[in-house]
Amino acid sequence: MSRFIGPDRRRHRMYVTKNTEYHFRDGFCVAVRDRRTGSFMPGHLALKRRISGGLRFFRNGAIVPNPGEPILGEAMYFTYDGRDLITSPLESIDRPDKATVKAYPVAS
Repeated sequence: MSRFIGPDRRRHRMYVTKNTEYHFRDGFCVAVRDRRTGSFMPGHLALKRRISGGLRFFRNGAIVPNPGEPILGEAMYFTYDGRDLITSPLESIDRPDKATVKAYPVAS
């Protein structure tokens, strides 16, 4: 199997935490879905926002920020106009399937 070498042109990415899926298109959160119910959450604070970075929490209470792309085990954080959001740690980073992308709520 050959591996593509070049820029990643995929538009969609899905960040999965214990309870929630955060769906991104071109770097902006376009949908948030509850993993238990499968329902999209239209009023979620992450919508229409970019990820500001990741946070790694340690058992001794230390918190190490990562201003870049969050990695597995880090919490995502979003900042916007004084309203910050920190998620639970990432369990996976995937590409959503086509059916899920088609099911995204229409942005208002």
